[in-house]
Amino acid sequence: MLLASLLAGCAALGGGPAPLDTYELTAPSISERPARGRTQILIADPTALKALDGQNIVISPRPGAVEYLSGAQWSDRLPRIVQLRLAETFQKAGGFGGVGRPGEGLAIDYQVIVEIRRFGISVNGGRTADVELFVKLLNDKNGTVRATREFTGRAPVSGAGNAAYVDALSAAFGQAATQIVDWTRSRV
Repeated sequence: MLLASLLAGCAALGGGPAPLDTYELTAPSISERPARGRTQILIADPTALKALDGQNIVISPRPGAVEYLSGAQWSDRLPRIVQLRLAETFQKAGGFGGVGRPGEGLAIDYQVIVEIRRFGISVNGGRTADVELFVKLLNDKNGTVRATREFTGRAPVSGAGNAAYVDALSAAFGQAATQIVDWTRSRV
């Protein structure tokens, strides 16, 4: 009983684990175009394997191995952050009658469906952020897939510490997101 009391007292004094640094992705800047029509785009909820479907930031020490960045986490589940920042990128870019997410009341013309295949830091032979997103452009009116494509982004990690890793991931995501917007503009 004495040991339990001591442990409870240590926890009350802040003897628990240190808080994690919490990070966000940033949406890239993209050249804005005026709306050329009333086409409305829905950014569907992205899918990902369990290793990527959480708040942990992935580090790959070698191909096929998954570890998590120590002392750091995303501010929300990674698929939700990708969805929000991709929607923001589309909104910044202009050229569409509307851009939104499920439940926002759009009269949808096309859905951008994203599968997160890779989103992490590779430390095997150097430190680089690697992002791979597979995208389907679905015609919401008739249910047919208009086009599919894989998009990638890669950025070196510059500097030390968790913020340097996240900055590189934001840069790699920005490359892929910009490609997705430009590709979608050319398909609708």
